[in-house]
Amino acid sequence: METKKPFERYLILYIPWALALLLKSDPVVSYFIAWLGSFFIFFIVYSGWLKPLPSDRTIAGQLMLPVFIVQIIFIGYMACTSIFYFLNLLGVNDLSGAGSLFSIDKNSLELAAYCQRFYVLAHAAFASGLILCMRYPIKQKYKIDNQKLANVLFIVAIACLPLSVLADNISGLTQFSYQFSSLSFIAGTLALAFAIPLGKGFNTLFCILLYISNFYQALISGFKEPIIVSVLVLGIFLYPSYKKVVTIIFVPAMLLLFAFLPTYNHVFRENAWGGNVDSDDAYKIALDATINQDESGDDSLWGFFVYRLSEIDMFTSFARSTPDYIDYYGFDLVKQAGIVIVPRFFWPSKPSTEDLVMERVYNAGVVHRGSNVSAKPAYVVDAYLSGGMLGVFLALFVYGAAVQLISQKAEQLFGGYVLGTALIFSGLFQIFWRGLSFEFLLNSVFWSYITMLIIHKILTAYNILEKV
Repeated sequence: METKKPFERYLILYIPWALALLLKSDPVVSYFIAWLGSFFIFFIVYSGWLKPLPSDRTIAGQLMLPVFIVQIIFIGYMACTSIFYFLNLLGVNDLSGAGSLFSIDKNSLELAAYCQRFYVLAHAAFASGLILCMRYPIKQKYKIDNQKLANVLFIVAIACLPLSVLADNISGLTQFSYQFSSLSFIAGTLALAFAIPLGKGFNTLFCILLYISNFYQALISGFKEPIIVSVLVLGIFLYPSYKKVVTIIFVPAMLLLFAFLPTYNHVFRENAWGGNVDSDDAYKIALDATINQDESGDDSLWGFFVYRLSEIDMFTSFARSTPDYIDYYGFDLVKQAGIVIVPRFFWPSKPSTEDLVMERVYNAGVVHRGSNVSAKPAYVVDAYLSGGMLGVFLALFVYGAAVQLISQKAEQLFGGYVLGTALIFSGLFQIFWRGLSFEFLLNSVFWSYITMLIIHKILTAYNILEKV
């Protein structure tokens, strides 16, 4: 039986933040303490010193648990990628390490260090909420026959495709289209990972075709995340069975994606979104430009690392105005998120979520009103705008607790890790990987939870899931 550790132990997670705050008079030292602090928190969490990690599966076999996939992607993107931005402020302006130290803006350094301290506080609060709610092994309420598992994944992958198209064509139900599309992709990828070792020829071929189709849709989406997630998820699912192959192929593949995606995305958007050509032709033009890439400035690889890989530049823009010129929002953003939950299908005149979010962007002067640019704040920025230090702590503690509790609920309802966490949680609650604005996040999580319960009812009605 798990021995409960005293709550005082959790204070160790906040040491980097406290130390960075104590040394804030030196922004360079303060920044690096805060930045390295996230790696310290990763170490504490994965060492099991606060609470042991689940032992019923190997680490490779449980990478989709929130403590791994959500923490690594969400925190890694939020808190660890800012290093390039900070190095750029220090005068390093390309990958060679060359740069001018005479153009350093001390105000910008202080602001970046200020934001990084909130990042490490956010990481500590997130880890606290997640670990405090972590309860393994989970007492199962339902079970599924392992012989049915591969076929169930295959059926879910097929069934969710038409549901996605149907929801996309019904006014007010577009958000469900994203859910079913994501669920189909995760189910298809998981089914492929099951089918290959089992030698199921038809299932393997169909899942490969489905994966290729999904990957192509990611390529013509105009966004980087779907492309990266497509490769990452397949690698994670195949890793337990093919560790060496995945390491040899997928690690270099991820590095190549980060190297070439900036050029591909820029050229694709320029052509497809500019109305010059359709998506298929834009894809070919972008692919050709990527192979022969010649980019500079913000569209270069260094520009991608500095301004696009991290969102700290946007965070500093909000921090300049709040709370000095614009007061904290308090619970206003949470109230707006509650309004957004009501589907447009039932409330056709519901305020636009995009407009609600962009209003605070305009107020902060991040972009000019009327400009054709979307600059939605990340979750941690909304937490800061709501209440500064206290807002970040509370919002990120709730975030960590929510991802863990929902994942555990999914495992209870769907008979364990594979259907519960790897499929349902990862398919329906993928928004947790990025942490968008309050309104988008709460709306997606609320309706994904409802969808999860409906899917559970369907699977129990057809005796696919049986009570323990």
